[in-house]
Amino acid sequence: MNNAGSKAQVMVLAAGRGERMRPLTEHTPKPLLKVHNKALIEWTLQAFQAQGYTSVLINTAWLGAQIRETLGSAFSASHLLAQSPLQIQYSCEDLDFGAALETAGGIVRALPFLSDPFWVVAADAFCPSFDFAPSLMTTLKACAQLGHIWLVDNPPHHPKGDFCRDSNGLAAMPACSSVEPVSPSLTFSTIALYKHAFFETYAKDIPFANPTGVKLPLGPLLKNAIKDRALLASQFNGQWVDVGTPERLALLNQL
Repeated sequence: MNNAGSKAQVMVLAAGRGERMRPLTEHTPKPLLKVHNKALIEWTLQAFQAQGYTSVLINTAWLGAQIRETLGSAFSASHLLAQSPLQIQYSCEDLDFGAALETAGGIVRALPFLSDPFWVVAADAFCPSFDFAPSLMTTLKACAQLGHIWLVDNPPHHPKGDFCRDSNGLAAMPACSSVEPVSPSLTFSTIALYKHAFFETYAKDIPFANPTGVKLPLGPLLKNAIKDRALLASQFNGQWVDVGTPERLALLNQL
């Protein structure tokens, strides 16, 4: 683990292999693929810098050295030079364990270096207009729920969605009939705010900081939290693209 000192308010998920992006990811990690002449991950980093955040943690695995060498220890967008740069820390799953730990396993590994609460977003989620307002962290901290997730309209490649939002603003599992969902189902954008207590509650079988590198997916944890009514949910209606295939990347670059 690379520790730059202060705890990061943001974790960017950048450890994945990018199997569906092959052959583009054979020699380039997916977060460094270009959208409009800028690396995917840089779009995310500049969004957080614009909101005044000061520290971000990036987990790496596949071709992780390229990400660390490209971004270094700080990031500043060319149009945001008047603002403080983002200090970058790394959770090097490639060096520590030889491979990625899946989403929840990687987050638990990084937990000691993250503020409470903290943002999580995947490096391959292109959402340049999302408002990562610091006030949302304050709101979550003051409420009983353990996390806040953002949902988007279902893209063509994921028509059934993941979760829905109930009338109380909580995440819910779509109630299904034999014909169609009774309530609208939306897709989890990967954008979320979490309290440490979310992982202390739903990943409690993993020792603190995941010292042995247990691999753990996030999906089952979210479903358990939803059953406990422990997650807030909002819908994001701006541009959001899961840049998961060469075709989607090419289409995005044509817009």
